[in-house]
Amino acid sequence: MKKPVIIAVLVVGVIIAALWVGGSLRHDDPNRLKLHGNVDIRQVSLAFDGNGRIEQLRVEEGDAVKAGEVLALLDTRTLSLQAEQARAQIAVQESNLLRLRNGSRPEEIAQARSRVAAANADIALARQDLLRLQGIGEKTNGRGVSQQDLDRAKSSLQVARAKGEEQQKALRLVELGPRAEDVASAQAQLQASQAQLALLEHQVDLGTLIAPADAVVRSRLLEPGDMASPQRPVFALALTKPKWVRVYVGEADLGRIRPGMSARVFTDSYPDQPVAGKVGYISSVAEFTPKAVQTEELRTKLVYEVRVWVEDDNDVLRLGQPATVDLSVGNAQ
Repeated sequence: MKKPVIIAVLVVGVIIAALWVGGSLRHDDPNRLKLHGNVDIRQVSLAFDGNGRIEQLRVEEGDAVKAGEVLALLDTRTLSLQAEQARAQIAVQESNLLRLRNGSRPEEIAQARSRVAAANADIALARQDLLRLQGIGEKTNGRGVSQQDLDRAKSSLQVARAKGEEQQKALRLVELGPRAEDVASAQAQLQASQAQLALLEHQVDLGTLIAPADAVVRSRLLEPGDMASPQRPVFALALTKPKWVRVYVGEADLGRIRPGMSARVFTDSYPDQPVAGKVGYISSVAEFTPKAVQTEELRTKLVYEVRVWVEDDNDVLRLGQPATVDLSVGNAQ
């Protein structure tokens, strides 16, 4: 009964020893390189492009937001009313421009021709009155008509002819329609009003704060009722992509890594669930190791910064989180 137990204990001991030796060999494996650093994420200070009083804030600290999601709104009622006023003004100017382009209506031309005809009738009547008076004067040797009556008849004929010429020119203008300069001026005024409306609509749009990318809200810096401006951020966002681990490598190991090399990133929170990554950036300038970096070498030794880009689809890595990068450098050139 005791012999099988002894054999089982020996087998377990051998397995444990093998695992310990294997772990020690893997730890000291010259074909693997372990680097220590911290997770880094790009951050955005998000502010309104315009000025105004904050009306709504739709997210809280810690909320995950998607690209294009509305995060906050300004009070834009004044701008909206100004935009409505500009639209009404544009409608009036469009009608005026259409009237100029269409020219005179047939009824207006007919009315102008009637005025010309009336003026011609007045001319004929004045001419007949003058001829009648002149005929009477000739038959009576100037005794039947006074010179004052003749002068008055001549003046009436001149006035009638002047009015006739005026009505004839008015008819000509009606038939020709508006001048090209008037049409161009109306067109320019309409374009100016349309540009003003576009500016007001753009200012209204600036009252909506939109997430530029997928991110997590780190800080909510203002509240509804506060005055916002481009110089006062409303939110601080941490982008969910890209993420990388900032590590430092000594000169002795610099030649063993290269961009694009695959890597595994381990954290204390998930020691058995490494995150896949690859080397993306290797600094060309040496620097002293920052105090926050954990290395097994002297801190006064010059090192090179390396960024290991990670594919954190499950969002397990956090800004500033310590991490260990495991690189396979056996085939590095």
